[in-house]
Amino acid sequence: MSICLYLLPKELKSFLLIFVVVISIGTGVGLVYLSTTTSLTPKGAVERFNGSETAEKNQGDDFDIPDQYAKPISEMLITTHNHIFGLSLAFFSIGIIFYFNSIINGFWKSFLMAEPLISVVLTFGSIWLVRYIDKNFIYLTIVSSTLMFLTFYFMCGVIIFELIFKKGRPETIIV
Repeated sequence: MSICLYLLPKELKSFLLIFVVVISIGTGVGLVYLSTTTSLTPKGAVERFNGSETAEKNQGDDFDIPDQYAKPISEMLITTHNHIFGLSLAFFSIGIIFYFNSIINGFWKSFLMAEPLISVVLTFGSIWLVRYIDKNFIYLTIVSSTLMFLTFYFMCGVIIFELIFKKGRPETIIV
């Protein structure tokens, strides 16, 4: 028996649909937070991890307070841990559901399932490079995170499309 999303019982399709919508909203809220903390610019993202450079502008001013402080290693560790752990579980869940779609197959199915997991390591690994090696690694962060979220939302879109619009006779699954 081949399992396809559109052939699942109505109750399971509804449950999966709700899950995919909720995880998409949660990810979207994270992107809004990213936008408010970095302005979605390379300069804003670098400042988020390396701190503001206000001290260089007004040397000798005791009241010069940077907009953002350089992230200490403890905060870098907790940010990396939380994001890799949490996002990998989210991407794994969506990847497993996506596996059962009947629209995308072959190489592209495998690529789309694996890509967000690879990019989460690249994205959060590259912020360490930005913080401790060179600020130009921010472009690796931008490319990998963009690809990560595009593939995530593409998979969610395919799943939602198949669960709502693709029709077929649901099979009875005996547990």
